[in-house]
Amino acid sequence: MTSKPVWFITGCSTGFGRELARHTLELGYPTVVTARNTAQIEDLAKEHEDNALILKLDVTKAEDIESAVKAAVERFGRIDVLVNNAGIGYFGSFEESEMDEVRKMFEINVWGLANMSRAVLPTLRKQRSGTVVNISSQGGLVANPAVSFYTATKFAVEALSEALSKEIAPLGLKVLIVEPGPFRTDWAGRSANEVPSTIEDYRSTSGQRAQMIREISGNQPGDPVRAAKAIVQAVEAKDPPLRLLLGKQALQNARNKIGELQRDFDAWEKVTVGADFPEA
Repeated sequence: MTSKPVWFITGCSTGFGRELARHTLELGYPTVVTARNTAQIEDLAKEHEDNALILKLDVTKAEDIESAVKAAVERFGRIDVLVNNAGIGYFGSFEESEMDEVRKMFEINVWGLANMSRAVLPTLRKQRSGTVVNISSQGGLVANPAVSFYTATKFAVEALSEALSKEIAPLGLKVLIVEPGPFRTDWAGRSANEVPSTIEDYRSTSGQRAQMIREISGNQPGDPVRAAKAIVQAVEAKDPPLRLLLGKQALQNARNKIGELQRDFDAWEKVTVGADFPEA
């Protein structure tokens, strides 16, 4: 049992999950650190044995989810912040993409996130306090060539999160959607698969964009350490946002998207309004 906030983080082997777990442990917060392979995260528990709970967790397996949530509550007595970070990417045009790989990505990015949240929500509702943090992407707002299905998973995360936030707000619970731009994580490296064959007609769109993303891997402007601190700051804010953009590029892309939407809405306003029955 503890009076400090208890964090439960999925996908801690690399990237945001790893740096966030490191940061919360450094703050002295009890933290449930999870990964499919616990050997990759055991080092995070060093010097934090009292506050770190290392658990094996594959978010696509119901039995893993159930046992991990149970172990967390038994160890710390509560869960205050669930961070749904586990996820993978996939590069390829819409037409080129392999449906088996796409379904695998949806199982992790969408259904894994949903099932983790559903497993933790009973604890949060009983407490009448807590936050669900869903790691989305700038791709949850803006879709681009080469990542059509990846961004589809993140659009789904955005919709689920927004609706959930309205359902649980009266219960004293919150949702934070994190939308990073390009960060120095493994997302564009080993965490993203790619189509085995390509179609020449998409070389100048999906092909070029996928190549560009791969080439900047390891040199992106975003710092995962600073991102971890920003996430904690947002969760602990008196008036936290629903959406937290991370990085200059994410902010610029989001503002560009707002402008595109506004232009279409304004240009087609008469046609839009004209689709209703005439007012009496």
